[in-house]
Amino acid sequence: MSRVGQVTRTTSETGVSVSIDLEGSGEVSVDTGVPFFDHMLSQFGTHGRFDVHIDARGDLDVDAHHMVEDVGIALGQAVRAAVGDGRGIARYASLHVAMDDALVLAAIDVGGRSFLHYGLPAQRVMLGTFPSDLSEEFFRAFVAHAAVTLHLVSEHGRNTHHIIEAAFKGVGIMLRAATQVVRDDIPSTKGRL
Repeated sequence: MSRVGQVTRTTSETGVSVSIDLEGSGEVSVDTGVPFFDHMLSQFGTHGRFDVHIDARGDLDVDAHHMVEDVGIALGQAVRAAVGDGRGIARYASLHVAMDDALVLAAIDVGGRSFLHYGLPAQRVMLGTFPSDLSEEFFRAFVAHAAVTLHLVSEHGRNTHHIIEAAFKGVGIMLRAATQVVRDDIPSTKGRL
């Protein structure tokens, strides 16, 4: 079964091309012009074992906000397209991810409803050219367009890089688990997601 989503999003601020194969093996190529963000998206794809290709250009001379948000929108739309009607998927998954000093809970419901609980530190720290508070903007855009519920909770940690990286890894791993085909029907008493 092919479960691939492809999206091209063009605005006056950015041009984003995304493809994701939920049945992939972790083949990842990412170029957004924001190195830390590229690193996080690579963690998402590699640890989720998705084939993910993201190419994006935009107004980075302003700042990284438009780029991060628009990649979140396009990746969310691509995931939603790849999931389709959700027939057979596990739907739910959760995991604590440890990375050195950081411990992050990532829990997901691929159930057709968008909700984000973002319980990671909110203070702004610059990670290269990436302001750390943009990770919340990314996940908010992703969740809204993938139609998933996502809870991210930092149990503890001091290093912002480690906390955010644990979150991206956890979301990749849990999205893979939640979208695995494990049954024959649609996982909802409503008969649809």
